Amino acid sequence: MSVFRLSKGIRSNVCRKTASDYFPSLRFSRLVHSLGFATVKAKEISGSQPAEVHNLVQGKWIKSANWNTIVDPLNGESFIKVSEVDESGIKPFVESLSKCPKHGMHNPFKSPERYLLYGDISAKAGHMLSVPEVSDFFAKLIQRVAPKSYQQALGEVYVTGKFLENFSGDQVRFLARSFGVPGNHLGQQSHGFRWPYGPVAVITPFNFPLEIPLLQLMGALYMGNKPVLKVDSKVCIVMEQMLRLLHDCGMPMDDVDFINSDGKTMNKLLLEAKPRMTLFTGSSRVADKLAYDLNGRIKLEDAGFDWKILGPDVHEVDYVSWVCDQDAYACSGQKCSAQSMLFIHENWSKTSLLSQLTDLAARRKLEDLTIGPVLTFTTEAMLDHMKKLLQIPGSKLLFGGEELENHSIPSVYGAIKPTAVFVPIEEILKGENYELVTKEIFGPFQIITEYKDNQLQLVLDALEKMHAHLTAAVVTNDPLFIQEVVGKTVNGTTYAGLRARTTGAPQNHWFGPAGDPRGAGIGTPEAIKLVWSCHREVIYDVGPVPQNWQIPPST
Repeated sequence: MSVFRLSKGIRSNVCRKTASDYFPSLRFSRLVHSLGFATVKAKEISGSQPAEVHNLVQGKWIKSANWNTIVDPLNGESFIKVSEVDESGIKPFVESLSKCPKHGMHNPFKSPERYLLYGDISAKAGHMLSVPEVSDFFAKLIQRVAPKSYQQALGEVYVTGKFLENFSGDQVRFLARSFGVPGNHLGQQSHGFRWPYGPVAVITPFNFPLEIPLLQLMGALYMGNKPVLKVDSKVCIVMEQMLRLLHDCGMPMDDVDFINSDGKTMNKLLLEAKPRMTLFTGSSRVADKLAYDLNGRIKLEDAGFDWKILGPDVHEVDYVSWVCDQDAYACSGQKCSAQSMLFIHENWSKTSLLSQLTDLAARRKLEDLTIGPVLTFTTEAMLDHMKKLLQIPGSKLLFGGEELENHSIPSVYGAIKPTAVFVPIEEILKGENYELVTKEIFGPFQIITEYKDNQLQLVLDALEKMHAHLTAAVVTNDPLFIQEVVGKTVNGTTYAGLRARTTGAPQNHWFGPAGDPRGAGIGTPEAIKLVWSCHREVIYDVGPVPQNWQIPPST
């Protein structure tokens, strides 16, 4: 999920209280510093002072005999040790999930006070993330494991905090709001309820180490489920620290299990524990495997090859250029909502748009992490992909296409300059080219093409053939153009208008794919109810039986 670019004024509006003002016990912390929940200092994690990440099961933090060493993505130094559970160690996690019944930890008829508990926990945790020393701690910890600019990292913390604030007080129980319908006779009424699944699993990726796992985890808890959480080991330290903060805010220790493992071990855990629902955010390949293994008991937010169309009306070239640069290259393009393909109407080609995109990309520097390491593609793999694209007739390199200079990023990761390749629209649609052109490169890489007034149908044909339908942008203030494009596409989160973007989803609107019954949403009441609860109907029929009633003939 992506975060918006914070305005300069946000930090000045943040409450200036310290963490100890909210929780006096933090003043006397016996841990590493004034943040009572924390067990690490982000700046001090290094090869000489490696951090450790533990597992949480049945209410206890535990270590395992196996340690996975995580290397610093900026210099290759071994700086985090993750205690990973192997296949022989999953039994406590299986037992923990099996203790949760199908009807969940709470539901409208059972332990309703837990709805209030999680409203209180959310209020406290939201306040904590608004405290400058706490938000700074998480922003810098995110930067250490998923390098992005401080502004982008802080934006992730900000969105997470606002989400928690949104579900404070009575808002958690409002998620379980029921409805009633009159029956056919006196004493009969039907009532619809939102019902938990019980034991569930949450599996999340590396690119948003706090926002994605926290929002999905809390949604699962709000609705009454017992989740086991697995975060990509490269970044799991962030959620380990966040769980400790939630415990500090009153979350019961045994409400969530937290496991670190490789994919094979987690797959075995899912097959043995049989969670009633699994939320997976990540690659389409793994998503499809899990959907098969789990017999469809899954919700997905998988890959996104996201597109943007610049309509025929040209306005605010500077602004549109800046948004295009942000959408394609913020967080080094490692957002599931990142702009992967840009369709430019020929009118925009007559402006300074392309030259501005080149200049804006050139501003990005490793020093401030406005460009940085790519954690799922190597430099060689990305440049090889570029070379294949340049073999398509009419294609050309617009900018980038080179390895970053003067860096120490380890070779297992990628390090390239922001890159754009132009491919003619007619060539994109050819069968021998389409799969190559629309291959998602989870890094600072985009395809740019141009279309004429009479070629809009070619653009729509290209979009119809795509498999992933997460975010999209239609940049125009022409309502008929918007109507035409939106009416013939399906992306679940679509922005329309002059200021349309593909990234930047905050906590106040739905974010998720469309066109797939397995699709998951995040962040809103609708998303939480869709992903983390099912519908249950209870029909009350208490009578009275009509006077002089007699047994009727058989039917």
